[in-house]
Amino acid sequence: MDETIVRVRLSVHGRVQGVGYRAALHREATRLGLAGWVRNRHDGTVEAWVQGRAAPVERLVAWARRGPPLARVAQVLVAMDEAQPAAPAEAFEVWPTV
Repeated sequence: MDETIVRVRLSVHGRVQGVGYRAALHREATRLGLAGWVRNRHDGTVEAWVQGRAAPVERLVAWARRGPPLARVAQVLVAMDEAQPAAPAEAFEVWPTV
């Protein structure tokens, strides 16, 4: 089993605010056992920082490209951070808009 922890920062563009995107991403990340945060940005995007094992992170990125039913995702930019050995998972949080 791959114990490598990866970190990614997502920037989600499209109709992703006011449609439950943040809450849905929070639920999906929690279901997948990931750590990190999600927040709206004043420019209309949703930003997330995600940490976890590679396969669940990949599943969340795939989910982010679809989003919840009312969202219309135009683009998801993914920036990878350095991988490191497995570390205990922390909570996934919803942060205030910036």
